[in-house]
Amino acid sequence: MKNYQLILAMVSLIQITGCQTDHSRSFLPGTFINSAGGEFSKADDTLAVEAGEENMFFIHRRTGFNLIQNGKTGKRQYEREEWKALYDEATKSLSEIRKGKLITIHPDSGYLLVGKRKYIKQ
Repeated sequence: MKNYQLILAMVSLIQITGCQTDHSRSFLPGTFINSAGGEFSKADDTLAVEAGEENMFFIHRRTGFNLIQNGKTGKRQYEREEWKALYDEATKSLSEIRKGKLITIHPDSGYLLVGKRKYIKQ
């Protein structure tokens, strides 16, 4: 009887371990928004994150910004960037390959941090 209970406990443990998902990784695909402003400009950033193969993620960054000169807001300007990032399972974070930006993932709070910039998931 004890052997049966031990086997049942081991099977249950294996099932629980196998069913656990990486919440940080599954949170990543989607759209994240950041808005910022100051004395000289105001900007809106959008990160569109998509999963690639294995631990690779593709991030499409779109930025719209207005420069402010002498208190007057200038014409809206736009920029685009394409990032590739590797997901680190140990730290539950992304490392952007080209510039080495660290992207920390906060799935329970619904946001990413790129450096100190907070991007909220939409």
